[in-house]
Amino acid sequence: MGLATNLRILAVVLCLAAAQPPISANSLKTFTAKYGAFDDNSLFAKAPALIGPNALQITPDTASNLIPFTNQSGRVLLKQPFKLWKGPNNNSSCTDRVASFNSSFLINICRLNNDSTGEGLAFVLVPDFNLPNNSSGQYLGLTNSTTDGLASNHLIAVEFDTFKQDFDADDNHVGLNINSVVSKKAESLNQSGVQLSPTEAKFYNVWVEYDGVKKAIQVYIIEQPEKDGATPPRPDSPVLEEDLDLRGWVDQISYFGFSASTGNTIELNCVLRWNLTVEYFSDDNGPLIKILLGVGLPVVAAAVAAAVAVAYYCRRKKRSMPINILGALKSLPGTPREFEFKDLKKATNNFDVKKKLGQGGYGVVYKGLLQNEGLEVAVKWFSRGNLKDQDDFLAELMIISRLRHKHLVRLLGWCHKNGKLLLVYDYMPNGSLDKHLFSDSNSKPLRWNLRSNIISGVASAVHYLHNEYDKRVVHRDLKASNIMLDSNFNARLGDFGLARALDTEMTSYKEAKGVPGTMGYIAPECFHMGKATQQSDIYAFGAVLLEVVCGLRPRTEVGGFQFLVDWVWYLHREGRLLDAVDKRLGEEYVVEEAERVLLLGLACSHPIATERPQAQAIVQIISGSVAVPHVPPFKPAFVWPSMPMALEDISQATTTMTDTRFFSISTSNFGTGSTLLENSEVNEIELI
Repeated sequence: MGLATNLRILAVVLCLAAAQPPISANSLKTFTAKYGAFDDNSLFAKAPALIGPNALQITPDTASNLIPFTNQSGRVLLKQPFKLWKGPNNNSSCTDRVASFNSSFLINICRLNNDSTGEGLAFVLVPDFNLPNNSSGQYLGLTNSTTDGLASNHLIAVEFDTFKQDFDADDNHVGLNINSVVSKKAESLNQSGVQLSPTEAKFYNVWVEYDGVKKAIQVYIIEQPEKDGATPPRPDSPVLEEDLDLRGWVDQISYFGFSASTGNTIELNCVLRWNLTVEYFSDDNGPLIKILLGVGLPVVAAAVAAAVAVAYYCRRKKRSMPINILGALKSLPGTPREFEFKDLKKATNNFDVKKKLGQGGYGVVYKGLLQNEGLEVAVKWFSRGNLKDQDDFLAELMIISRLRHKHLVRLLGWCHKNGKLLLVYDYMPNGSLDKHLFSDSNSKPLRWNLRSNIISGVASAVHYLHNEYDKRVVHRDLKASNIMLDSNFNARLGDFGLARALDTEMTSYKEAKGVPGTMGYIAPECFHMGKATQQSDIYAFGAVLLEVVCGLRPRTEVGGFQFLVDWVWYLHREGRLLDAVDKRLGEEYVVEEAERVLLLGLACSHPIATERPQAQAIVQIISGSVAVPHVPPFKPAFVWPSMPMALEDISQATTTMTDTRFFSISTSNFGTGSTLLENSEVNEIELI
């Protein structure tokens, strides 16, 4: 057979497949899980939520300096997502059915010390693992003051509310929430004898049942006589029922779990048992396979031959196109948009050099204006070795596309043309932080209140990457030139060209022929481990803190020292720490804040990784709610290996040492005598 004949046969086969009747119930799969004991393997906790062996603590049950009781929110979700309907993500699907589910759980919502209640617990169906910022108090870990009510939330929740807000009927009700904490429907529990948050410990069994055929949800609740006793039968009558079509509200692929919050008043929000059954849709191609087998093996063989021929032709036609990348780009999560090359070319005036914003090892960035939308963008022409490391690159882009935080530069979309990749980001009108810190000495210095706000924003972004995103992400290239400033000088951390996810163990520097980064920001242990960790990010953040306050680059010869950190440590020892403050500020700064940030910068710059504060503590130290850790007057020596190491360091660390002898080096003259460091123009370094 010729190519044309094979193509015609394949077209007939595909048409037959497309002409099949709607998806039947047989294409549904059933997932069932029963949790009497909980573990981290199947569940994900968004801090400060905790997964204990006998309970899910959705909000903290133990107060500490780092995690107080008040104004907290948390989530615990099942790691496995579920496809809730077949067909496109709209109401024109070829089947009208959506997935059904039945969730039953035992909850303990108990006020502490007989105080007033606050705030509540919810069973949720959400698009991802992200916990909105500032979602404590009335927002139940679902939304915040900015996002509440937005259709883009794509969430449904059954709330068990224990605190009366202005929009609530009372302080003891169950409600159905769609993209908002204002319930679409709510029912008081006062008449049913249920007190969700009593002064003494009580346990309640809850059933949330959803019928994907009738498209209706029902909620039942009854008191559990004893915590560890047998579950009583489900009541005959629901306390809440409502018609509900999941399609149109939630994402086609969504996650099940729990969310809760406390406000100025507090309570325990615990789940002690959880059973979940989901009748969901699978992505297999069973109907198509049956059609192919039905028309006979010769046709199958012809179709395969045609497909091979077409693939070969396309490969010859577009050898430069990495098909894996193109397919992955089209299926990226987080809804990044595909841009037309011609539109980006027009937006950047044919990539005019005058539109060039910057250039690095990963590409050239241009300013662009999408005239039809009136939208300014930053267009990055990616040039990473012509995308040789496809798997590495795709894993990295999967991380970036889902990051959502107000202090991160947002990826808007992408464009693929003739083997070249362009990424499109939000445009930052005030450029990068380094241009404001290290500009001409005659120019107006960056005001202290702006510096303080920038520091706080970057700390929040690092905390999100390390603790709040569904994967633990290390940035690996924190520095002033990668901190962008929007029109209001709010910080946006960008350039994730080196970012890696710890959960996928993609922190190694092996693909970069050594240790990439900029001298002064690289933690000393990275030269031995060959891997990045959260602690190495903290070290780089410490360098950023010092340069923001001092107005000097980390690798600056000052006061007889080769590095800024050593000079600041010397001033700390001499009791003259504030002498490090940028002289251009004069007395226009807050003394207490400057001293706190300088000490925090030294604490983050500790040569021993395990002595550095973690991101969550850093956020609280900057706010002034937690004291700065003790900073010794003399800079400690770097010791390798540092013992005891943090758990994630042990899992990530690799070294070429042949024995376990301890050795130390002075970091005040780190690198002296190296020909790499004698050239003041060298920023990017490689150690082979």
